Formats: sequence, structure tokens, C-alpha cells
Amino acid sequence: MTVEQIADRTAGSAGAYTDADLLEMYRRMLVIRRFEERTSRLYADGVVPGFVHLSIGQEGSAVGSCWGLRPTDGIVSNHRGHGHCLAKGAEPVTMFAELMGRETGACRGLGGSMHIADFERGVYGANGIVAGGLPIAVGVANGFRLQARDDVVVAFFGDGAIAQGAFHEAVNLAALWRLPVLFLCENNHYAEFSPIEAQHPVPILERAKAYGIEATTVDGNDVTAVATVVGALVDRMRAGEGPFLVEAVTYRWHGHYEGDPIRYRTDEELASWQALDPLVLLAGRLDAAGLAERRAALEEQVARDLVDAEREAEQAPYPAREELFDFVQAPRPEIPEPWPPAAVAGDRYRTMDAVHDALQGALRESPEVFVAGIDVGEGGNIFGLTRGLFEEFPGRVLDTPIAESALMGLAVGGAMTGMKPVIEIMYMDFIGVCFDQIMNQAAKMRFMTGGRAPMSLVVRTQFGSGRSSAAQHSQSLEALLAHIPGLTVVMPSTPEDTYGLLRAAIADPNPVIFVEHRLLYGKKGARPDPGHLVPLGKAAVRRRGADVTLVSWSRMVDYALQAAEIAAERGIDVEVIDLRTVAPFDEDAIVASVERTTRLVIAQEAVVNGGLGAEIAARVADRAVWRLAAPIKRVGAPSTPAPYSPALEEHWLPTVDDIVAALVDVCTE
Repeated sequence: MTVEQIADRTAGSAGAYTDADLLEMYRRMLVIRRFEERTSRLYADGVVPGFVHLSIGQEGSAVGSCWGLRPTDGIVSNHRGHGHCLAKGAEPVTMFAELMGRETGACRGLGGSMHIADFERGVYGANGIVAGGLPIAVGVANGFRLQARDDVVVAFFGDGAIAQGAFHEAVNLAALWRLPVLFLCENNHYAEFSPIEAQHPVPILERAKAYGIEATTVDGNDVTAVATVVGALVDRMRAGEGPFLVEAVTYRWHGHYEGDPIRYRTDEELASWQALDPLVLLAGRLDAAGLAERRAALEEQVARDLVDAEREAEQAPYPAREELFDFVQAPRPEIPEPWPPAAVAGDRYRTMDAVHDALQGALRESPEVFVAGIDVGEGGNIFGLTRGLFEEFPGRVLDTPIAESALMGLAVGGAMTGMKPVIEIMYMDFIGVCFDQIMNQAAKMRFMTGGRAPMSLVVRTQFGSGRSSAAQHSQSLEALLAHIPGLTVVMPSTPEDTYGLLRAAIADPNPVIFVEHRLLYGKKGARPDPGHLVPLGKAAVRRRGADVTLVSWSRMVDYALQAAEIAAERGIDVEVIDLRTVAPFDEDAIVASVERTTRLVIAQEAVVNGGLGAEIAARVADRAVWRLAAPIKRVGAPSTPAPYSPALEEHWLPTVDDIVAALVDVCTE
């Protein structure tokens, strides 16, 4: 839509609103405008640090879109989200404080300009990743549906986000499940420095046709037009229709970020759009209706309120240094070690049975739990682990498209509504497809919101080399995940622990990545009692020994135990520690063992370079280097991708003999 076409449509639909409505719309837009003008100056003065992206000129689309929403409705915003948050009811004083990095900020000063959230007002977070909030919006909407709420979600994004895969995955899943999400594209004509013509080969509305959803364009500078269009669609979503897409055509007056030299547009272009200022347009209507004095009084009041809010925010303290660690993870409940483990007699209980029973038990006990993933429903998972759950829990065991980013967003958004999602990424290798939603969303959301975002979710996945699955289906990537603050990573080695750890993970208030080894699915053990829980973050000593400590996890624990028996025949007494949880791992248990044995070997299936074994070695060296009688040895795969050829894969994989050789080596140093 051109400037001229916008100008032809500025008559709007003000007649549908009372004088009080129009004055309130004007007040809300004025709060956004003055807040952002002042933010620009505070940034230039160094009071606001970091990056700042302003939405001056786009106030009409923000206020109009939020006009008919309830406090319990949700919005998900983007890096240019101050206006959306204020339009939804966020307080300027907490917004100013957040931008200044103060303790009283909306997120306790831990999120900043791009990450405002206010759950009491339905603001499920602005997002510094372009299109990163769209899968989360789908998750919020699905959470609402599972809770039988008729609340809706408005997902704000810019025209540049349409090029992101997350946009397409989110719209596709929302359309497939008919979720109450309004995808609100604020087309401000530029994606960073690039004009829309250089970004998209087809018009924005054409995208919606591909997903079979209704879409419309509205004058984003006409607040009443936006409110009318969005309000009608919100009503339809409450009645069970949706999703929808709306393109609000508008313009950002400032650059992509504060300090942007804006060499990519002309002064004449800017002036032509400033002539369509949404505040000036509505002010003209108010004055024509004889409301000029009331409008002027509003302007004075808003100015005073923002001066007071800014002053109060600037007087607030910065967060205390010790708070740096307060919100990385929620305190987890104390779970005693079940030793000896409660178990029902029998030796035919497999790891795959443990996974099934843990999911079944959690679904039966907690209505907040739902399971989602690719072919986990009617198909019962590619290994048959979830068979029967789809029929037993209709509506709570959900098949999704092959869209890992949408799937992870489903979990993140659902967790923020109070649900407890358990989602499956079919192969561990596929976490790369949705790594943003794991690394930048699930792992960081609680921290960036100052502890206010619920984030109880589990990501189940599986891995394993040894069956010629080649380089894209064999990777052991726990070190990649363990490096990310906020994540708990679990890798069990026995059926009993698989059951107890998965039950504990689902009950935990933090995001947990639960990694199963597919070659252990048939491993047999004792069937645990239904109430069996295993504490996260605690290692298990699988074999007591006096000469050397051998640390491992997942399938390599079996290899370690075999190696320990062979070493015993050579007079070496090996203590085997099963980490179970690899992040955070039980450092105290390892150090205590090494202080007794004075030697350490670490065995991992992953490649040695940059692996978890290196971190374990560094921690032990830091705390117990003077107790070591020999250098630390690591056993693992060489630094190449997993080969396909069985002969090469056999050579590539660490073996029991490799572990034995390392044990002998450290004991003869």
C-alpha cells in the first residue's frame, strides 16, 4: 500500500467509537510516543544502555491491535516492542526501569529493551530474535486451548520476519490446529536497512493463502481502523475460528536502531509518511468533535506522568551482584536418592517400557502435562515408545508436522501458560534445526524475565552410534547443550533410572533435555515402583573401587563396567561413576572419588575434542590436582563426523578395550 493509498483511507471508522474511546486511544498512543521520544534521549545520554529499537510512527497499529484484548489475552512481541507492551497495559515506570537495567524493572533489569515481559498483563515477552516469538505465540495459544480458555494471542512481527523459517512453521502449525492466533505484521517497509521490495518476491497477504487462512490489510496509522479489523477477528477467534493474518501498513520514523545513520531512505520519503502521523490524524478528529480542550489536558497529564515515571525509575537501585545467579534456574525440589531402589520383582522391564510408563504416569497424574512431537500420537513413536497414549489421552498426545522450531515454540509458550509440555525431537541431531528455541528461548526465558516466566518443560530425544546411521543421525551433542546456562541435560543408563529421572524431569520447574540412547531401549532391568523418582544432578556409583575413578554416562556406563571387570583381572580396582545428569553434573561426587583413588579416566561416546570430558577434567584439576597420581585420561571418538561404513564406524567408536587401555595407562604412570 502506497502513501497515497494510505492517505485515501484515513477517514477510518471513528464513528464506531465513543468520545471516551477516542480520547483513551489518543492517550495510549501519546504515552507510547512520549515514552519512546524520551527513551531516545536517555539512550543518547547513556542512561539507557545496550540496543534500543523504537517504534515511533507505529503507535496506531500497537494501540489498535490491543484495544479489544482482555488482560488474560496474550501478546508476543519483537525487538521493537515497547509500544506493544505499553498498549497491553505495561506501566511506563517499570518499562523505564527495565531499560535502565534497574531492580524495579519489568524483568528486574535482566531483559532490557528487547525482552520486556509482563505476565500479569498477558505480555508473554518481546524477543530479540527476528520471528523468534511466533512459535512461542502458537504455544501460548495451544496452552489456552488445553486449559479450555477462550483467550486469544496477538503475535506482532515486522515484514522482515516473513523470510524466517520460524514464521512459516508457526503459521503452518497454527493453521493446522486452528489455534486462536492473530499474526499481526507491522509492515513498516524496512527490514533493518533493506526495503521490502528487496526482501520478498510476493506480497505479504499471498503468504497466508498458502496456509489456507484469512488475511487482510489495514491502515496501520489509523488506530480506529486497526481496532475495528482486529476486534472483529478477535471475536471470531473466541468463537473458535482462526488463525488470521493482518498486515498493518505503517512506517517507522527512526532507524532500525538508535544511532542508525539511515542512509537507505530519503528525507522526502520520511516526510511523506510523517504527514500521516497517527497521533495527528486522531487529534484532528478529536478537535473536529469539539474535544480539543480535553485532548490538551490529556497531553499535559501524560507529560507529567512520564516525567514522574522516569524520575522514579532512575532513582531505583541496580540489581545486587548476588542476583546474577538467582534466576538461571528455578529451585528444584529435593528428591532423596532411592537407595536401595524400590522395585517390583522381574527382569523383563526394558528401557523403552520405562519411557512409556513414565509418560503415562505423568499424563495420568497431572492435567498440565501434554506430549507432542512428530509421530508420537497415532504412530506411537518410531520406536513404539508412546503406543497407546494417543488413545488413552485424547487431545493431550499431539502429532505435529516435521517442524522442530514450531514444536519447541509449542513447549516454550505452553510452559509460560502453566502447562508442562513433554515434546520429542526425533533424533538428537535435529536439535540444530530448532536451536534458537532451545538456546535463546527455553534456556534464557526465566533469567531474562527475572524469574517470572514459568518454564517447566521436557525435551525428549535419542542418539546413538553403532548402526551405520551416518553423520547426521549419530551425534552425541551433550557438550553443546551442557554449555548453555539454564538447561538441565539428563542421560540415563538403566531402565530404573530412565523411569525415575524422566518422572523427576517432568515434575521439575526447569527446562530439561532428556537424552535416551536408542541402543539401550532393549536393555532390561527391574520394574520400579510407580512412585520411583531419581534426583536430577546426582551421580550414582555403579561400582566401588580404590585405584582409579572411571566416569561415564549413558551407554558408555555399560562399557565402563565391562572395562572395570577386565581391569580387575589385572589387579586394578576401578570405581565407576554414572553421571546420569550431565548438566549440571555432580562435581562433588567425582572429586570425592578422585581424592580417594588419585586417578581419573573419563569415557564418552562423543568426540573427545571440546567434549564434556574436558570440562570434567578441568574441574577436577581445579579442585584436586595435587591429589592426582597420574595425568587425567579421556576416552572418546576421534574428531571426525560419524562414518557410515560399518568397518570405519567400528574403528571410530570408543570401545571397552580403549577404556581398559586408559585404565592401565593411568595406573602405570
